[in-house]
Amino acid sequence: METSLPSAGDFNQLRAFVAVAGSLNFSRAAENLGVSSSALSQMVRALEERVGVSLFNRTTRSVSLTEAGSDLFKRAQPAIEELAVALGETRERRAHPVGTVRIHCFRAAADLYLTPILRYFSDAYPQVVLDITLDDAVADIVADGYDVAIRLGEVIDKDLIAVKLGPELCMTAVASPDYLARHGTPTHPRDLAGHRCIGWRWPGQKTPYKWEFMENGKWFEVVVYGPLISNTKDFGVQAAVDGVGVAFASQQLIAPHIAQGRLVALLETWSAPFPGYYLCYPAQRQMAPPLRAVIDIIRGGPRARNGVETAATGAAMAAAAS
Repeated sequence: METSLPSAGDFNQLRAFVAVAGSLNFSRAAENLGVSSSALSQMVRALEERVGVSLFNRTTRSVSLTEAGSDLFKRAQPAIEELAVALGETRERRAHPVGTVRIHCFRAAADLYLTPILRYFSDAYPQVVLDITLDDAVADIVADGYDVAIRLGEVIDKDLIAVKLGPELCMTAVASPDYLARHGTPTHPRDLAGHRCIGWRWPGQKTPYKWEFMENGKWFEVVVYGPLISNTKDFGVQAAVDGVGVAFASQQLIAPHIAQGRLVALLETWSAPFPGYYLCYPAQRQMAPPLRAVIDIIRGGPRARNGVETAATGAAMAAAAS
């Protein structure tokens, strides 16, 4: 038997046929479908022409099914009803997102943009799972199966949509008062060659990151050496607090230690801002509702989180009242 995939027109014709067959009244069926009686008649006639048999016996007073029409109705009615349920459930997924969103996020960015939303998001979208990878490696979002990423602006692929999340960042050299008392204070980035520096290595890279400074409007790099190399910046900052050497980190990591006198900022004249954190994801015509929810809340910041909290409270109250 020759079969072919149904078209949108086939579905509409079958839906029209089932409506008429269920009520045996063209006017009532047309009203239920929200179409004119003439349009409904045309769809039924088109279906009869397509299958090559009459599906209804029509008189001026009554409508009845032919044997072929009765057989088709028995098989088509459950299918049409199941399709209607499936479409309804799909629309429901948009209103109440369900599924998993895979997020790749730089470690330091997680404290700023993910940790603050987790409670609110889970309350508002209990059927969405956030699968989060905290890693400073520059992953290929599409190839590695991620839906969205939060990373520094300087390492974003050009074919991704990138949304700025916060201000520019600034890397600063720091050391403990104890270290400076023992080894002296560098007065220029070149002086770091004579200091015990705590290195940081990008994940997947064999050599440590070269510290970057700016002089006369131009960036320049300094290769540093010392007793410790780590793949996480917070580990290096803590080592600096303990007097191991000079570390190089963002204000986010060092500000609390500077405020408490545990670290001293160095070489600030040569420290300059660079692009901060961005939310990035592939362009999509129809974005999955769970991903849309994640992006909206991360982009919206505190205002969006307040909205989520309000929505979650309203949902809880509605559930309690039901």
